[in-house]
Amino acid sequence: MIKWDNLKTNDLLTAMLKLKNVKEAKRFFRDLLTEQEIIELGNRWRAAQMLNQKIPYSTIEKETGLSSTTIARISRWLNDGMDGYRLVLKRTAAHHHNFFSSEKRLF
Repeated sequence: MIKWDNLKTNDLLTAMLKLKNVKEAKRFFRDLLTEQEIIELGNRWRAAQMLNQKIPYSTIEKETGLSSTTIARISRWLNDGMDGYRLVLKRTAAHHHNFFSSEKRLF
């Protein structure tokens, strides 16, 4: 089994860090992923946000369309993972209002 932490994924993550704004990210991710993959990632991120707010699984399932198994996995990573979700949740909470204001101006 190939481990996810390798030169190829490090190169991808480094490339992602070169993106300067949401508009650039949309362009890059649309070229990299299918529309459905982007939607899936968005749903997973939304589930992490909702779990962080202690929203019940049933509500998360309805809003995201994710299975309870996937939501449980996200919950496990949120609480016992590498703290990646917590890191970004903390950073986005501080800039949440500014993010949505600036996103509207990009397009």
